[in-house]
Amino acid sequence: MNGRERGWLLLCGELGTRQRPLTLSQVKQLRHRVRSTLPPEEPERELTLEYLQKLGYGTETAYRIHALLSREAELDACLDAARQYQIEPMTPASPDYPSALRKRLGWNMPPVLFLRGDRSLLQKRAVSLTGSRQLSEPNRAFAEKVGRLAAREGYVLISGNAPGADTVAQEACLEAGGSVISVLPDSLADHAPASGQLLLCEDGWQLSFSSERALRRNRLIYALAGLRLVAQTSAGCGGTWRGATEALRQKLSVFVCDDGSDGAK
Repeated sequence: MNGRERGWLLLCGELGTRQRPLTLSQVKQLRHRVRSTLPPEEPERELTLEYLQKLGYGTETAYRIHALLSREAELDACLDAARQYQIEPMTPASPDYPSALRKRLGWNMPPVLFLRGDRSLLQKRAVSLTGSRQLSEPNRAFAEKVGRLAAREGYVLISGNAPGADTVAQEACLEAGGSVISVLPDSLADHAPASGQLLLCEDGWQLSFSSERALRRNRLIYALAGLRLVAQTSAGCGGTWRGATEALRQKLSVFVCDDGSDGAK
């Protein structure tokens, strides 16, 4: 791990400390201030408390950033614990950080990812499948078919590991010898990847489930995929609906299996 990767983890990672991590927009502002003050012959400088104040930060914010960067021992403990589960971090400074996230999310890309399984799957062409937890039989058949076709055509299937459409498609893909990326809203320690599966989450690998995390993961599912499919959704409610409509606002195409329901229209 290089120094820039550690910097991202220190500033933006959930390390089990009281300090509130920076948002990506705050990191963007910090980087802009640093770059606007450094001469070309000095590409980097240690972010001391004094230097942060010279960058124009107030005392409280400067102390906050400095405290985050001082969490070296906490970061090492977090990474050591993660290694026991074969969990690895990834940041925008990592050489294999997915270009699709940079391109489609820009400064809304996740500053910290944690991975368990085959991380090379993030570099392969992918199709996503999401949908309702309670599936009609035609939509269940559709989800299964997508999983099998993804395996047959060499696509990685991306989904959210939720009951219903997600797990139906994932299991069909794995059973057909394919590969799956599952974006989780809970702790990676609670799940072991199957052969051919990558488990992924953002912020902190040890964080428990929350409805906010469940909703936020949808943007990753859609951004990582080149083709996005929805098996079933109800109009105006649920994570599938909100994720699909947000993807459309980001000008990402989404294809919905038309079963005549209100969410498919």
